[in-house]
Amino acid sequence: MAVALGLTATSVAFGAGGDTDRSAQAPPSLAADVPVERLAAGDLARGIDALQRHLKAQPRDATGWAALGAAYVEQARTSGDPARYPQAEKALKRSLTLRPADENDAALAGQATLAAARHDFTAALSHADRALRVNPYSERALSGRVDALVELGRYGEALRAAEVADRRRPGIPVFTRYAYVLELRGDAPGARRVLLRALDSAFSSADVAYVSTALGQLAFDHGQFRQALAHFATALAAAPAYVPALEGRGRAHAALGETRRAVSDLEEVVRRHPLPGRLAALAELYEVAGERRRAGEQYALVRAWTRLARANGAATDPESALIEADHGDAAGALTSARAEWSRRRSVHTADALAWALHKNGKDEEALTYAKKAMALSPGYRNASFLFHRGMIRRALGDDGGARRDLRAALDLNSGFSPTGAREAASVLSSLSRPRGAS
Repeated sequence: MAVALGLTATSVAFGAGGDTDRSAQAPPSLAADVPVERLAAGDLARGIDALQRHLKAQPRDATGWAALGAAYVEQARTSGDPARYPQAEKALKRSLTLRPADENDAALAGQATLAAARHDFTAALSHADRALRVNPYSERALSGRVDALVELGRYGEALRAAEVADRRRPGIPVFTRYAYVLELRGDAPGARRVLLRALDSAFSSADVAYVSTALGQLAFDHGQFRQALAHFATALAAAPAYVPALEGRGRAHAALGETRRAVSDLEEVVRRHPLPGRLAALAELYEVAGERRRAGEQYALVRAWTRLARANGAATDPESALIEADHGDAAGALTSARAEWSRRRSVHTADALAWALHKNGKDEEALTYAKKAMALSPGYRNASFLFHRGMIRRALGDDGGARRDLRAALDLNSGFSPTGAREAASVLSSLSRPRGAS
């Protein structure tokens, strides 16, 4: 791997290395191929403002329109405002009107990003491939191709795509994706090594925050909560407004039983960016604290967000289907999960479908998909997947299998979910008692 080679010139945020004092002044054309997902909300908003001003003065800048489209997609993804997707589509089409597709890799890569945000990963892959035919070294297209293959469940191809991307455009966007593919293939130590080397190459506050947050999430997923907190602290020291790091810190505090700190962090997170997973995480903390009314309000917001996302062309993701199965319309969650499985056969989609089937009383079929979630990428371990499979086995009367899965879930990550971990512990306790004992 070329991880030690460091960042490429265009991997800085809006051409300014994440320097918020200069980002608004950077020539917008430099933003055509930058990884906008690394920007804090304020930096992203300033970059969008700068692009809008530039395009008002220079409306025939095809590269600027492509950059604006990609930035709108990221703003929608991070802020929970799917109304930005139609704006992104319009900006990207404007770019392609001004410069044809066979010369406009930036707009094609932007279309890949937009399709992925709307969970049309087949289209995302097609757009990324078209962009790479125009420019084989497009960082955004190389990264988007890895993302699409991962979400489609084509993990072997995703690894090969990550290797190609690493050879062509080694830099933080590629390194973080490479690490995630390694984790999905069961190589968590390898993923951590890649991320640590990526952190060594980070020279801007945005880069440090982005990679440190990825390291924190990896540690959290494997139950290393204090280590996760240290990584999130590094991220927030570099970029205090970086919401993914604040979210990670809140989840780690929750896993350690530091509920007041966790609630404080997650309330701030959802105030800024009310995305479904974040709303549900806060709701679970309220549930554990016995505040059912407040929890219900958060779940209602998830349902409202899902309706808005669908109205703006985004399909339901596995995370939303899981929340709906537990706290909303279980039948509707099953319909959504089946539709998503027809579009992409990833480990997360299989798990969501398994859980939705279980919540609808279809446990034999549910177990089939729970096993698929483990088998599609052998070696990958996920505490939520183990919890779901354990609960399905318990419903089928397989107490031994349920015990093994639930214990494995808690051993891997005892804080994977405030309510889920509590339920797993409760069920394990009941299964350890002799039958007939109270």
